Amino acid sequence: MRYIRTSGTACELGGKGYGLACLQAEGFAVPEWFALSPEAFEVSLNDRQRRALESGDGREIRAALKEVIISPSVLAELNSALRQLSDNGARYAVRSSAAEEDSVSRSFAGQLESYLSVSPDAVAEKAAAVWRSGFSEHVLTYRSGEQKGSALNAAPAVVVQRMINAYCAGVAFSADPVSGRRGVVVVSAVFGLGTALVSGESDADVYDVDRNGKIVRAVVAARTRVLSDEQAREIAALARKISRRMGREQDIEWAIENGKIYVLQTRPITTLHDLPDPDAVRSIWDNSNITESYSGITTPLTFSFALAAYEGVYRELCHILQVPEAKIAAHEQILRHMLGLIRGRVYYNLLNWYRLLALLPGFTVNRRFMEQMMGVKEPLPDDIVKTLSAASVRERVRDGWYLGRMLAALVWNCFTLGRTTDRFYARLNGALADPVPPLADMRVDELAVYYPNFLGQILTRWDAPLLNDLFTMVFHGLLRQVCKRWLQAGDELVNELVRAQGGMISLEPAIRLREMAQLAARNRQLVEVLRRGQPAESLRRIRQIPELAQKYDEYLSKFGERCLEELKLESNTLHDDPALLLRSIGELAHGISTKRASAAVSSRDASPEQRVSAALRRHPVRRMLFAWILRNARIGIRTRENLRFERTRVFGRVRRIFVEIGNRLSALDLLENPRDIFYLQVEEVSAFIHGTAATTNLKELVALRKGEFEEMRRQPVPPDRFETHEPVYQGNQSQSRKDGQRPSADGEERHGLGSCPGQVRGRVCVLKAAPATPPPAGSILVAERTDPGWVMLFAAAAGLIVERGSLLSHSAIVSREMGIPSVVSVPGVTEWLRDGDLVEIDGGRGIVRRLNSDVAHA
Repeated sequence: MRYIRTSGTACELGGKGYGLACLQAEGFAVPEWFALSPEAFEVSLNDRQRRALESGDGREIRAALKEVIISPSVLAELNSALRQLSDNGARYAVRSSAAEEDSVSRSFAGQLESYLSVSPDAVAEKAAAVWRSGFSEHVLTYRSGEQKGSALNAAPAVVVQRMINAYCAGVAFSADPVSGRRGVVVVSAVFGLGTALVSGESDADVYDVDRNGKIVRAVVAARTRVLSDEQAREIAALARKISRRMGREQDIEWAIENGKIYVLQTRPITTLHDLPDPDAVRSIWDNSNITESYSGITTPLTFSFALAAYEGVYRELCHILQVPEAKIAAHEQILRHMLGLIRGRVYYNLLNWYRLLALLPGFTVNRRFMEQMMGVKEPLPDDIVKTLSAASVRERVRDGWYLGRMLAALVWNCFTLGRTTDRFYARLNGALADPVPPLADMRVDELAVYYPNFLGQILTRWDAPLLNDLFTMVFHGLLRQVCKRWLQAGDELVNELVRAQGGMISLEPAIRLREMAQLAARNRQLVEVLRRGQPAESLRRIRQIPELAQKYDEYLSKFGERCLEELKLESNTLHDDPALLLRSIGELAHGISTKRASAAVSSRDASPEQRVSAALRRHPVRRMLFAWILRNARIGIRTRENLRFERTRVFGRVRRIFVEIGNRLSALDLLENPRDIFYLQVEEVSAFIHGTAATTNLKELVALRKGEFEEMRRQPVPPDRFETHEPVYQGNQSQSRKDGQRPSADGEERHGLGSCPGQVRGRVCVLKAAPATPPPAGSILVAERTDPGWVMLFAAAAGLIVERGSLLSHSAIVSREMGIPSVVSVPGVTEWLRDGDLVEIDGGRGIVRRLNSDVAHA
């Protein structure tokens, strides 16, 4: 037959028909059926109807099709097919079956007409009605909507199927279409025909059946259950079998006639694409602390390097803390997934951090300490903690033994930390010695070998920074506690006590910057060139002053890698672009010459120690213990900042390695630009050089990545904390449960953590990203977060307000050492304040007051 089909493509059979053909081919029980192909519609049109379709005018089409009837040739085949289907007076279902209907992307549910219990002599009439329904106003609107892509002049195929004399009927979803649970089949059932269920005329029984056949939920609508447990399990098994055969989750209609289950139709569940499975592996993502190192969009090269670095460093921590090797090996997946890249931004995989912590003895004791060290805003839910810390009696006894070993190791490491740090510096300086041949002269294969050898000398022995961070947190926490209990004092005293120790390398860039600014301030023309001119002109003028030129060269030699966002390999260093450094010198020089900036770093008097001595003069033991805690807290904070600078040097070397590799690949025309290397992962670069790559067209791979990352830059910024279920990049919307609860922009006072005592009043400069030019001297800087490279901007600042951070964050430590009144951890401050607002900050009590926001904004 020409117009009758029981097999063929989706274009010939439509979505419903194609689904029935697939079911039948796989041996499922399907009531007898056939499809009237779209070609039958085309041959049934007269000239007027064809012209109306060609016009594309919906109103004209509907008017013309009111008179459409099945042509004699089509009618002959239709009647013949009906006789072959049944000769016993059966009735039929006449359903639409558009090519797009019941497809993967959309269902067309309720858009086209279907008719049930149709007598044989009325089938032709109903088929024509189905054709007309394909051109109704709402269907044309649905088809022509955004990204629908449907042809406006295409008629649906028509499925004709023998009606089942159903005892009961219903639908079954092989996955829960509401919750997204892929492990549960949802079966709905009513007595009689399923139309009562679809139309909502009757309440249905609902059965949730898990993968083991267990009915985990049964909701019975009336006194009598429609299905027995065995029938519900059988229908659930059928739905799963169909979904496996069809290659995706299915929504099936079924009916039971004479004890036999028939499948009336099947279609993909279209809602699952945007639904994560709540039973899948859960992740909690948090960037509360890591955003200081990796803010905003981070390229694939940086992320892949950071991911490997975190794995190596925290594997070393496990060894230091005496975690058994077998236990480490059993948790390899945790160590390999400490971080995530969500919409181009780096996050802690928080549950894996806690799983790592759970490897350590005494997890329940250490949990709060870990949260403090990571700077997370919200603690881990107790229900998750219970699953991480559950242990048998035997395991608890063994855990106690391991805890004793760990504590002994910690005590030993505490008293030998100085020697450990000295050995670390020796190893690091050896690894950072100038290579032979120099990086600029190495072949690309030599660079590819040098990189892992360099990391191998460092990451596997990152002991001093890890231990120092650990003990700094301990001693700083103890200092806060003894100040509170013994002196009835808060963080203001703590901040005074640990401030201005000297010997902190993070302060050196500011000191050097001020020295250069003081020299430049003697020449008004030079100051303006530095503030406004191009870098080439500024450098030319600097070279005319030998003392200034020498200090500038010395600064670049030591701190050239300490740039904004210095831990992102793609960041331009001061060697690449010195513009911000030059303008910072000029702005500070302008501030010095106009008396808007101090010419020296602030220092602290001895009053805090005198206050402690006076308070503890009758408690010699407490006084000795307090002095020991304070000394270790000071040493730890200073060493922490100094070791961060060594991290900068390591990242600088890694950056240079990959820039040189980018130069080699670009010279071979394998990359459009040397800096395209940052859009490749470390593993991809290595694989391309060593011959293990699956993709060798680097230009196309980079172009794909650039397009994807550019799209992510345009998307809304994900929240600081949110949950996902695997697969992470499917269905999850990266939304926090607390989205929309950002602090209001109203109010004239905000509170945070006072990190450097002192009061200052001034105009704010709000920096929501790393700036290209320094703020005016004497401004109060307002930022979401800072990193070590921001010290250039601190030098001319009157005060500092930071939305994120803790008392041990870089911004808090450096501002304390510089004597700049500062407040950190002020929620929503970058939205609350605008450029030019007049504010007063109290760096001791952690208070920010907005005095006047009605100012002209340039």
